[in-house]
Amino acid sequence: MTSAFRIETRSRHTPGALFDVSLDIDEHVGSMAASGEQAVAGTVSGRIGLGETVTWRARHFGVRWRMTSRIEELDRPHRFVDAQVRGPFRSFRHTHTFVREGDQTVMTDEIELASPVFGRLAERLVLVPYLRRLIRRRNAHLLAVLDAR
Repeated sequence: MTSAFRIETRSRHTPGALFDVSLDIDEHVGSMAASGEQAVAGTVSGRIGLGETVTWRARHFGVRWRMTSRIEELDRPHRFVDAQVRGPFRSFRHTHTFVREGDQTVMTDEIELASPVFGRLAERLVLVPYLRRLIRRRNAHLLAVLDAR
């Protein structure tokens, strides 16, 4: 069993600008400072590309985790997909899309995940709410970075 959720973030920035900052390892690290997330292997700085991996180390729920993700699909500036290849989830897939609507861009995050323990109960009660907060924090950070440029 898997769970899924979707978050839409609207911005005045172009799809290309949002796409590029979303693939920036350094900006991701900056957005996750509260959990001490670091890129420790693979592409550890700059923009990650198609087929490349990054291994993250972070503390969540008081536990130190490692997760390796790979960019599986990349269609600049419209869409990219990263997925766990090794880590704490039974499965984890994150689809990022960027669509211009009038004078705004809609940045959509779609996450599909499967918990390693306790199945849908853990997903619904703990993981999905926690990950929603993380994605919203990351997106707010990315928009602030673009606003400052």
